[in-house]
Amino acid sequence: QVQLVESGGGLVQSGGSLRLSCAASESILSIEVMGWYRRPPGQQQRELVAVISRGGATQYQPTVKGRFTVSRDNAKNTVYLQMDSLKTEDTAIYYCYAGRTALPTTGHSWGQGTQVTVSS
Repeated sequence: QVQLVESGGGLVQSGGSLRLSCAASESILSIEVMGWYRRPPGQQQRELVAVISRGGATQYQPTVKGRFTVSRDNAKNTVYLQMDSLKTEDTAIYYCYAGRTALPTTGHSWGQGTQVTVSS
């Protein structure tokens, strides 16, 4: 399975921006869906934030649509999440995801997670 390493998390004030990166250990050309999930504090389940297909189709959680942008650079084997107009409720551990569909099934991979904290 592909190994995923996230970077770019940190502490930011409400209204600010962060850019997360996810570097894959191998070519992502054949990976159908890549993107980001998150786990807010006190929640056990990860929730979909934004994913992008091999063909460029995107899917966003409604609460982030218009503020976050997911993209993939197949030449660099990297997926990005540009987060603008951040809110305190965006505070979470963000996980990079790779799989056959937008929802985890067999054969998917996760990164180790990166903390994003948005202060008021």
